[in-house]
Amino acid sequence: MTSSRWLLLGAVIFTFLAWASAFVVIRGVGPYLDGGPLALGRLAIGTFALGTAVLLARSWVWPTKREWGQLVIVGVAWFGAYNVALNTAEQTLDAGTAAMIVGIGPILIALGAGLFLGEGIPKWLSIGAAVAFAGVVLIGVGTMLAQGGARPLDLVGAVLALIAAVTYAIGVIAQKPVTRHIPAIQATFLACAIGFVVCLPFSGLLVAQLAVAPASAWWGTVYLGVVPTALAFTTWAYALGRMPAGQLGIASYLSPPLATVMGLLAFGEIPHPLALAGGVVGLLGVAISRRKARVPVAA
Repeated sequence: MTSSRWLLLGAVIFTFLAWASAFVVIRGVGPYLDGGPLALGRLAIGTFALGTAVLLARSWVWPTKREWGQLVIVGVAWFGAYNVALNTAEQTLDAGTAAMIVGIGPILIALGAGLFLGEGIPKWLSIGAAVAFAGVVLIGVGTMLAQGGARPLDLVGAVLALIAAVTYAIGVIAQKPVTRHIPAIQATFLACAIGFVVCLPFSGLLVAQLAVAPASAWWGTVYLGVVPTALAFTTWAYALGRMPAGQLGIASYLSPPLATVMGLLAFGEIPHPLALAGGVVGLLGVAISRRKARVPVAA
């Protein structure tokens, strides 16, 4: 394997490890910060960290008018709406149900990339997406069973989680063309800054809630801004510029099993056997999506 392929693999692995850890940290910070204020705090720190990195790099590619429009879509949809919707949904939904609903996102990415980015929808990608989504459903059901039985689904939380899935897919599809011309760290910085501006109405709540929050909530917000946002979104943009959006989106099914293991280590939660089986199925779906169709050899 060449050095560039190792670098790409490292970027993908780091991205999903960081995003999986974000679910655990959000859960720890959630009792002290509401969904909107938490999103604003995370994006403020992420924007500062990314802006500093861009200044140090001293490389700037001016986006075209079309690319500015795409960056606005990414910033508003993925960095802004997605974070607020998901943070708020997880305050009324258990993590398994939220993950099950947001798990629709990669399928929407694969379909959207095929329809709007000309990537097509290969047979193995479709099969892998279906298998991986089945794994996410098993994780969600297993998580609810581990909590003592399925409880009534909160309609508002479910709708917010669905909004998070849709905005996630919209953001990825809009970001893909930008990464062909704009450096990954610059594209991430601009989108994060736009998301930060979108979340500014939550400034008053953020100040009020941080004033009474413990130090752990402060450090959790800093971690979310630096690692899952500044670093992981940059490595994601790097990978997105070098592989199909649909294929990379399906690989995000790696996050649920990783988050399950991290939740066990952080909170001492023992996953339900059905959730563990779902993690295995999800990984199988990712492997299937990587297969390539056989090309007939001419006689």
